[in-house]
Amino acid sequence: MPLHPITAIPDQLAWIPGSQALGDVSLFQGEETIHVKILSDRRSEGGGMAQIVRFSPPSGMLIKIVANARSDEHIYILSGGHGDKSGRQRLFPGVYLLHPQGLAHGAFLAIETTVFQVYSGEPDELLDYQVLPISG
Repeated sequence: MPLHPITAIPDQLAWIPGSQALGDVSLFQGEETIHVKILSDRRSEGGGMAQIVRFSPPSGMLIKIVANARSDEHIYILSGGHGDKSGRQRLFPGVYLLHPQGLAHGAFLAIETTVFQVYSGEPDELLDYQVLPISG
């Protein structure tokens, strides 16, 4: 099979509403809380996928995510960051995370956060996605 480069210009890609992949769980009072730009998807060829994900928690709320890594997941925080359930920011832009295949993991997002995410194969199995009041 010949190899070909994949080129994507994120500014020219439309944001895809999270509800297209996750269903109503990603909606809060009818508003999207997650959007995605798929940069590449080679899963049908035995590869992985890369995407930019933007989480937008409503004011005074945070997004709680619990997932299981079905393949190695690489995350690079572009803006915003992960926090704790009180809304206090714990991870910042420029932080890199690796969730190895099989790892159960989670995140709290209390501010708009954009990440670059790469899966070596299949994306995470989503176990829980909630929009909750900040408990600070």
